Amino acid sequence: MAVKIRLRRMGQIHAPFYRVIVADSRSPRNGKFIAEIGTYDPKQEPSAIKIDAEAAKKWLQNGAQPTETVAKLLKKAGIC
Repeated sequence: MAVKIRLRRMGQIHAPFYRVIVADSRSPRNGKFIAEIGTYDPKQEPSAIKIDAEAAKKWLQNGAQPTETVAKLLKKAGIC
């Protein structure tokens, strides 16, 4: 089982809001997930990124792979 840290789209049409989740790579984008570790709101100026650093580091150490977008968010948040 490959575990990924990825974004789950929430919000309304033309007003996206994302939750940063840990999920099995085989589950659908908005399907079942293991844990929620943060949020990302691209509509705010500047973009609002709130990620639980402790949880993110724990999952990365346990072998979870972030997607490209989440890796950029983690870098902006100063986690990795």
